[in-house]
Amino acid sequence: MKKNKVFSTVFSLCACTLFLSSCLSGKLPEEPKIELDYSQKDIHDAEVKRVYELLQKNPVEALWRAKILGDQNLSDECAAFARDSLSAHIEQDDRIEAWTIYNSLKAAGYGEMAEKVMAEDKLRAFYYDGVPGLSSEQQPRLEKISDYIEGTVTVWVDLGVKVENGMGYAARVIGSGFFIDRRGYIVTNHHVIEEIVNPKNPGYGKVFIKMAEDSDQRIPAKVVGYDSVHDIALLKTEAKVPYVFNLGAKSQLNVGSVIYAIGSPLGLERTLTSGVVSSADRKLFTTGSVVQIDAAVNSGNSGGPCIDKNGVVQGIVFAGIASYQGLNFAIPIEYLKQDLPILYRGGQRKFPWIGAYGKTAKAGRVSYGLEVQYIKPGSAMARAGVKVGDVLVSLAGQKVRSLENVQDILRNYVPGSIIECSYLEGGSYDAQKDCLLFLSERPKNPGYEIYQGDTIQHSFAAIFGMEMTPSSTVSGRTFTVKKVFPGSAADENGFSENDPVTVTRIQFNDDRSAILAAMSTKNRRNGYLDISIGMQAMLDSPYYF
Repeated sequence: MKKNKVFSTVFSLCACTLFLSSCLSGKLPEEPKIELDYSQKDIHDAEVKRVYELLQKNPVEALWRAKILGDQNLSDECAAFARDSLSAHIEQDDRIEAWTIYNSLKAAGYGEMAEKVMAEDKLRAFYYDGVPGLSSEQQPRLEKISDYIEGTVTVWVDLGVKVENGMGYAARVIGSGFFIDRRGYIVTNHHVIEEIVNPKNPGYGKVFIKMAEDSDQRIPAKVVGYDSVHDIALLKTEAKVPYVFNLGAKSQLNVGSVIYAIGSPLGLERTLTSGVVSSADRKLFTTGSVVQIDAAVNSGNSGGPCIDKNGVVQGIVFAGIASYQGLNFAIPIEYLKQDLPILYRGGQRKFPWIGAYGKTAKAGRVSYGLEVQYIKPGSAMARAGVKVGDVLVSLAGQKVRSLENVQDILRNYVPGSIIECSYLEGGSYDAQKDCLLFLSERPKNPGYEIYQGDTIQHSFAAIFGMEMTPSSTVSGRTFTVKKVFPGSAADENGFSENDPVTVTRIQFNDDRSAILAAMSTKNRRNGYLDISIGMQAMLDSPYYF
């Protein structure tokens, strides 16, 4: 099992050393398109034409663009199309799309129009109907902690025969899982069943489970939905379910809380280990944090439940670090609860983004919003009029005090939604503004998309934390450092304001998840001596949103 795969964020510097053996040359991007000025008639008319082109296939995006234009008649027309689309998706039982359109209409000021199609409380019930694990009905507490083992399974992924050096070997992955519904729905890790859903794997593959009470029998199961970002998968089997776990809440778990991990380490079924929560906020995911635990976890534990003393699932075991005893991790149960309505409908869970980069804004030790430090040209943030230096204080009607708040809010949405946003222009409380944002799909490596769609001096702000301005009209690779973000790669490499920089080479690794920029400089921290620096960075991080 690929147990340490999820730790690319933690060990980013180690990962970047792969450039020594495998890299791709990166050309310098062209000058980006200038932001559109809709006050100009030709630009306005071109955008109106684009809105009409979008109406049939994406009325929500068309509505958002019409609102950005400030054209009321056009907005009304787009809203009517979105209303009709809402009705059609309800009839087609497409609950995710119906919920998305309803909330988008409401955010855009057409709540009454959406309400006439279906009342919000009825639509909410329609959206959550049948979703496993979210029932208000609580299962009884069992007498002993060991009794909860009956609600767990061993997940057995049969990948056929793997041939190495002319000899065939049985290829399999072993993980753990647990029941969340009497109908046979099971939660496990995405990396346990990854090869089954990987479109690049054309080979044989089947999923089975082994019940805790009968570990000899392999029972067929199927993958219903999966989230590769948070390493969650939902399975379904027709087996009789002995026990269904209750799902907890984030507020119920604190540092020092006693927890138990159940699973099949190394294929040893019915294994129970105990420990405490070591930390509740380790930033190993690019869109959230995980729980650190010291309960013993080994290969095969992945996907098993992490329960509290009452037998309530508070996390999903997903990884440990080889050779480091007691350093193990679990996925917060809140992420599963946010995922379940989407996973239940089937397929891969997609995540939204608004094309920006930033960090928590603080006044002393008090966090008061999310400071925008970079905006991708043409993104939702750019079109909505938000600028670098503005501070987000509200998103989708919820208060924002930190980057984590934004991540928590965005996880409740899918790409294709419109949400409301409030921000402080230039960070000033005297200049609060409102806008609408359209959520597009988060790219696999946002930093690479930013590099491709912007100039070096702008993209380096998000990639390396270094704002630059061109310092030569002859060379497009010579710059002056304008600002360095504290704690960034540029800061760690000793760059300061006004340092001269010449970018000599840019390379990416094979999957474009990391970048290496070779540059020469005379920076202040090195006594203004001529030096060459190779600066590395991963192209996805929690700071892209």
